Amino acid sequence: MTALRPSAEVADALATGRPVVALESTIISHGLPRPRNLEAAREFEAILRDAGVTPATIAVLDGEARIGLDDEGVRRIAEEELAKASVRDLPILAARGGSGATTVAATAWLAAAAGVRVFATGGLGGVHRGAAGDPAIPGGAAQAATFDESADLPTLGEVPVTIVSAGVKSVLDIGATLERLETLSVPVVGWRTHAFPAFWLRESGFELDWRVEGPEEVAEIMRARDALGSRAGIVVANPVPEHQAWERAEHDRVLAEAFAAAEAAGVRGKAVTPFLLGTIVELSGGRSLEINLDLARNNVRVAAEIATAWARGA
Repeated sequence: MTALRPSAEVADALATGRPVVALESTIISHGLPRPRNLEAAREFEAILRDAGVTPATIAVLDGEARIGLDDEGVRRIAEEELAKASVRDLPILAARGGSGATTVAATAWLAAAAGVRVFATGGLGGVHRGAAGDPAIPGGAAQAATFDESADLPTLGEVPVTIVSAGVKSVLDIGATLERLETLSVPVVGWRTHAFPAFWLRESGFELDWRVEGPEEVAEIMRARDALGSRAGIVVANPVPEHQAWERAEHDRVLAEAFAAAEAAGVRGKAVTPFLLGTIVELSGGRSLEINLDLARNNVRVAAEIATAWARGA
């Protein structure tokens, strides 16, 4: 296997110092229904191109870590049944010539290895509710002796990639997630806000110490991080636009019903979050899905601005 295979377009942009933004493939293969997922993948890339930024959608195809996909590659991640690949899965796929859609963790890890420094996603993974053994949460009591968190968090502590995200999904334990990011020395800054967003909601109830007002400020933080020798990523928490955010009362009602459905169905462990997200789409009549797309588009636009500011100073 070729360890990394940047597309010709991405390789040329990196070699000439033009802005590049990484995009994950799991949101396309596992996060959106067909055929909306293919439309969204092409739209995210088009937003970047229209801003003068090279898109680098990342996936593992036939054992190769692709940094940037052609249209056939984009079609494959949208239409084929692919494994959901985190960092731990990459060597297995490579050895077996397999294919997988990369999670936030794997996308960040591969982007950093290829020299791509800015990454746009929808929302980060985090610490799962019930990880501390809360019996009120599906699987909580059974998880009392474990600490159930996404690989996104420790990976961010190790790769110098700036990730634009609408916080973390409100089905997760947001307070514990922020504590873990602090422990891992990952800077978190609010994009023109001190409020940490909760994916569908603009405010989670948790305040951030730092905010930034524009892309140049983020680029300066990135340069200072490099000068200090830090290898940690940076999280830019970008709330969904106000007119597109979910109304909190409806959000809370749907979330409570989804947790009750998971408990009634006996869903446990890593199956809880996918079950909840699918149930939330159904219970909201598709409203949650539309907000998901809106916030992803918004994150791609902000990432394009940051990548452009980074490239200007490189």
